[in-house]
Amino acid sequence: MSYRVIALDLDGTLLDPQKRILPESLAALSEARQAGIKVLIVTGRHHVAIHPFYQALQLNTPAICCNGTYSYDYAEKRVLESNPLSIQEASQALSYLQDTEIQNLMYVDDAILYQFPHTVVRTLAWSDSLPEHQRPNLQQTENFQDAIHDVNFIWKFATSSPNLVKLREMSQQIEENVGLECEWSWFDQVDIAKKGNSKGMRLRQWVESQGLSMNDVIAFGDNYNDLSMLESAGLGVAMENGPDEVKARADIVTRDNTQPGIAEVLRKYVL
Repeated sequence: MSYRVIALDLDGTLLDPQKRILPESLAALSEARQAGIKVLIVTGRHHVAIHPFYQALQLNTPAICCNGTYSYDYAEKRVLESNPLSIQEASQALSYLQDTEIQNLMYVDDAILYQFPHTVVRTLAWSDSLPEHQRPNLQQTENFQDAIHDVNFIWKFATSSPNLVKLREMSQQIEENVGLECEWSWFDQVDIAKKGNSKGMRLRQWVESQGLSMNDVIAFGDNYNDLSMLESAGLGVAMENGPDEVKARADIVTRDNTQPGIAEVLRKYVL
C-alpha cells in the first residue's frame, strides 16, 4: 500500500513528555514531505497552541483542531470547516461544571480562556519557554457564563480532575442530558464538544477534498480521541504508551513517544 497522507496526533504521540518532536521523527517526516506525501496535524489542541510544531515540521496543510471541531488554514489565518458549540449548549455544559472540583478551560475564537491561574500552570510554563511569536493566546476571564456571549465561536471545553469517578459521572451526564460529545484525551482529561465532531470525520473531509480516500492515510495516535481516525485510516498506528483498549483497536502498535517508533513505522510502510 502506498500511503499519501500522514495524520499525526500531537500530545502523547508526536511529542515526547517534554513536548518535543524527536529528531528521528522530524527527519522521516521531512523526507515524506519531499516525496510529495501530505503531513497533517490532527489534535485536540487549539490552533493557537500548535505554532512551534507546525513550524518545526514546515507544513503547508490545514491543522485539524479540537478533536475535529474545526480545521484551520495557517497561511490564510482563517477557519475552514467548523462545527462549534452553540451558546445554549455551552451554557448547559457549564452548569454541570460549576461548583465542582473539575478544572476546565474554554477554547474560543483565537484564544484559550481560563478562570483560575492554577488551571493553566503547566500551559503557562510551556508558553513562557517559547519565543513570543509562538506563544498561545491565553486569556483570563471572570466568568465563563458571561464570556460565552462575547465570542464568535466556542470550540470545546477541556476538563480535568484527579477524581476520575467524578469526571466520568460529569461526562455521562453531559452526554445524556445535553447531547454533547465527551472524549477522553488523557487519563484524567475529558474534552467536551459538539456531537458528531471527531478527528476521523474532519480528516476524512479534508482527505476526500484532495481526491483521496482514507485508505491513502496512515494515522498515528495514542488515546481514545484518536480512535475515530485510527480505525478509519488505511493504517492506524497506536503508541505503546496508550491505553490497552486503544492499542487493541489499532492496526499496529509502535514504540512509546520517547522512542523513534513513528520514524520506524514511516520507514517501513511509507518511505
